[in-house]
Amino acid sequence: MPSHDQSLQDRLSLAAEAKKNLLAKFKKNADPNTPEAMEKRREREAIAAARAERQKQREIARRDHEAELARQAKNAAEAAAEAERLAAEQLAAEAAAQAEHASAAKEALEAEQKAARDARYAARKAAKKKRRRGY
Repeated sequence: MPSHDQSLQDRLSLAAEAKKNLLAKFKKNADPNTPEAMEKRREREAIAAARAERQKQREIARRDHEAELARQAKNAAEAAAEAERLAAEQLAAEAAAQAEHASAAKEALEAEQKAARDARYAARKAAKKKRRRGY
């Protein structure tokens, strides 16, 4: 029946019928004890449980990552301290070697100066002896 031939009463009854059908559909979907609603609820609960498990796994992974970063930072700090200690030891050893070298050079210089002084003394003494005895 074309809609332009309908009377007002027919249109009102069709609208009421449509509203009734929509209300019945809504009531059917709103009932929590229907098998479809229970299946959807189980699916949502499974999704929520999986989401919670993934969140827990991410939290564990984050903690492990932070612990690994802390361990790496600790190792880097220990390595830096060890390198600094070795550098200080090497510097101290070089300073000791340089001081020893300087000491040996000073002793050699003093020995050379003493030998030169002894030679001058011996020359003076020989010259004095020569003058006195006439040799």
